[in-house]
Amino acid sequence: MNVSFNEIHENTKLGRESALLGNYESSMVYYQCVIQQIQKLVMAIKEPSRRQKWQEVQQEISQEYEHVKDINSTLASFKTDSSRPFIGNYADNFGQNDYLEEPTRDRDVWPPPTPSNLDQRPSPNIRGGLAKPAPRKPEPARRGAKVVGPDRGRKGPSYGAVDKGRDNKDKGRDKKKPHDEDGEKKFDASGYDKDLVEHLERDILQKNPNVHWDDIADLKDAKKLLEEAVVLPLIVPDFFKGIRRPWKGVLLVGPPGTGKTMLAKAVATECGTTFFNVSSSSLTSKYRGESEKLVRLLFEMARFYAPSTIFIDEIDSICSKRGSDSEHEASRRVKSELLIQMDGVGGVCGEDPTKTVMVLAATNFPWDLDEALRRRLEKRIYIPLPTVDGRVELLKINLREVELDQTVDLEKVALELNGYSGSDITNVCRDAAMMSFRRIIEGLRPEEIRNIPKEQLIQPTSMDDFKKAILKVNKSVSKQDLEKYEKWMSEFGSV
Repeated sequence: MNVSFNEIHENTKLGRESALLGNYESSMVYYQCVIQQIQKLVMAIKEPSRRQKWQEVQQEISQEYEHVKDINSTLASFKTDSSRPFIGNYADNFGQNDYLEEPTRDRDVWPPPTPSNLDQRPSPNIRGGLAKPAPRKPEPARRGAKVVGPDRGRKGPSYGAVDKGRDNKDKGRDKKKPHDEDGEKKFDASGYDKDLVEHLERDILQKNPNVHWDDIADLKDAKKLLEEAVVLPLIVPDFFKGIRRPWKGVLLVGPPGTGKTMLAKAVATECGTTFFNVSSSSLTSKYRGESEKLVRLLFEMARFYAPSTIFIDEIDSICSKRGSDSEHEASRRVKSELLIQMDGVGGVCGEDPTKTVMVLAATNFPWDLDEALRRRLEKRIYIPLPTVDGRVELLKINLREVELDQTVDLEKVALELNGYSGSDITNVCRDAAMMSFRRIIEGLRPEEIRNIPKEQLIQPTSMDDFKKAILKVNKSVSKQDLEKYEKWMSEFGSV
């Protein structure tokens, strides 16, 4: 591992000490270095729990860096503009007199006093009343200053020995590099509509969804394929080349509530790639031609932040079949642009497997998708209803914080939940956990409920509670829908 823990500790310590001493510029440099080092460390760590802890540390360091940057910006706003001209022989700014040799006007001719000059004069300065100070010898080597004679080379209000090094340093602060803001590379919005770039940057999933593979019950085939498409090319990039290049498009198909969106969040957590969470509202605009620009800009940003994953939920709302009578011209242009960007160079950044852009889409209506989009989504995975083992695992995940009675047999409950989706099983667990509370407060007024101790309100959930909850919560997927999914997958599936 190229990153040393001692270096991270030392740079963090120096950054905080510099901030406490008021050296905010130096502190920002140390903080940027720490953020970059932690980012490299996170990419190298394979253990999910350890990687999550380092991501939390990186977030805390980034917050400290933003705080120091705000303080430095506030202090910079109070500084006097160094380009303001000096008036006469009066000292407007004592700190800048180090760079002045002699006044530009004739020393024997004095300008008429003005009220502003009189207010700023530190003391009466009658001609001849004070001894003229001996001219100070210029210091060419001081901060890279360039010496200019008193009668030539004058430009603007500055004269004498001008500190060009400081001027260049101040100008450099205005032109930030793309990665100077937060220690990581940042997309350069020059040449694009700034509002559109900001609009898409809000869809970049910066926060860690904190959903891991273990949090998703069953779906082993889907997890294996997603790991092969995103995770493994980052671990062994030399293998995934040529004909073994990573999949650029994956479609998750299945009934509602089976965990398609959860899988996408797990990809964002486990893979450590830049994750774009895009919906139909993110790519639509009321202005003509702007939706196509958003699609093209989305893929440009994804290639810039590669390796990255674009997750489009309910993709059937964006890219349904073309050629229907009800199809609008603007919708057709958006579909065409999306297909162009997904095809060829639009999906993969060259042959480098570590610079891939994968499109991960999910839909409940695969039969409504356009044929060209179906071809570009190379892997089409069916996310079925949970099996018996999957239902038992789902019950255990949902009831981790619920106290169960000894009479509860989760395997018997799972057998009773045949045909239920993952979200249906979650609703059954929620309803069963509320049964004991409903019995205790039945017939009581709000004042009486408020006086009940917390220990009496929380009672173990029994087997009868699950039976009552199953009678109240019905399944949301019909047999006819399942037959349609199975028929479509038998014809177009590619697991």
